[in-house]
Amino acid sequence: MNKKLILWSIVVALGGFLFGFDTAVISGAEQDIKKIWGLSDILHGIAIAIALYGTVIGALLGGIPATRFGRKKTLLWIGIFYMVSALGSAMAPEVYTFMLFRVLGGLAIGASSVVAPMYITEIAPPKNRGKLVATFQFNIVFGILIAYFSNYLLQGVGGEDSWRIMLGVLAVPALIYCILVVFVPESPRWLIVHKGDYDKARKTLEVSDPGGVDQAIQALHKSIEEENQKESLSAFLTKRFSVPIFLAILIAFFNQLSGINAIIYFAPRVFELAGIGKQAAFLQSAGVGLVNLVFTMLGLYLIDRWGRRKLMLIGSVGYILSLASVAAAFYYHYVGGLVVPVLLFIFIASHAIGQGAVIWVFISEIFPTNVRAYGQSLGCTTHWVLAAIITTIFPILATRFGPAPIFLFFAIMMCLQLMWVIFKMPETKGVPLEALEATISLSDPRIL
Repeated sequence: MNKKLILWSIVVALGGFLFGFDTAVISGAEQDIKKIWGLSDILHGIAIAIALYGTVIGALLGGIPATRFGRKKTLLWIGIFYMVSALGSAMAPEVYTFMLFRVLGGLAIGASSVVAPMYITEIAPPKNRGKLVATFQFNIVFGILIAYFSNYLLQGVGGEDSWRIMLGVLAVPALIYCILVVFVPESPRWLIVHKGDYDKARKTLEVSDPGGVDQAIQALHKSIEEENQKESLSAFLTKRFSVPIFLAILIAFFNQLSGINAIIYFAPRVFELAGIGKQAAFLQSAGVGLVNLVFTMLGLYLIDRWGRRKLMLIGSVGYILSLASVAAAFYYHYVGGLVVPVLLFIFIASHAIGQGAVIWVFISEIFPTNVRAYGQSLGCTTHWVLAAIITTIFPILATRFGPAPIFLFFAIMMCLQLMWVIFKMPETKGVPLEALEATISLSDPRIL
């Protein structure tokens, strides 16, 4: 891989850093917000989860500007939304203004989860596509880690307003991201499919994939001639794409039914439920972020060596063992010391090396170029709808039923994921994007 390709991928993947930071930073503010504004459990759950509802809209609609105006311009506006959201949330005078700006941040998260992996997928050569797209996930977990450490370090800074500083810090990396995005090229596949600009696309491909330039351009030209259409919603909704639609929905469904977002958003609360003091809970939340980062790096290293399915198998087994053990620990009140933190670290490691490393890569690979934006939006929307629902109801269910039944439910869902990976999930490692259309996009009863 040449330096420019790596640089472009890292810059675009920094959208994942903003994504992760914005997702996790709220864990340090959620209890102060409830106390200062006197929120009920229901309003508290909505205030914390409201960004995820914006995320749903951002994921659902993110493919539209990416299709119409290009990947690059959409990424720039995503950075601007992050910056405005961070400043507005930090300065909000009451809960409803706070929720408005959190929705704006959610729009950025949802759109970035669609556009950034899509862009990297479209510039990467097949043999390195997995690890390059997985840099987006690496940046997500790096952002989560930095958010947890930032929250820990900013505790008490500014007195009761320390949570405002926690939220406002995100504006700085958002500004840096906006500046850097200006210097990345437009997606060559978007230029060909939507603008017919073969010359400009070729110049980018000669840098990013010099060995596959002619093959990629010929395959795209043939695809356009055969389809006689650009990225149209009517094309996406045909029966021809039922298999990748089914696969995208299922991997997103299982991702959130693992409980990962509930842990990321409410990590300090879960540790406090296990009898750990508030300050120690913040520090152990940072431990969650560190484990996430280390095992995401391992997943990034292995994804193009072992493939997507093997990582999903490893992750599924780890999910089941850790979640079932956490449920048992809470049920039998064996939560002292390091029992729950260690089990949750195993859970996070299982997620990072499995679903965390695979989901954005897999969804971005399985759809052809002419409908990739819609397919990415569908998978991401499914992901964020479930994330919003789970994050909204988690504090209510945790108060009413306790953590044991919740973690047991997540463990059962991961048993279903294991069955799906074993019997239904196809492998996409090392296959050129245009070749995947022939192997996955055609209806295959073995996958359905």
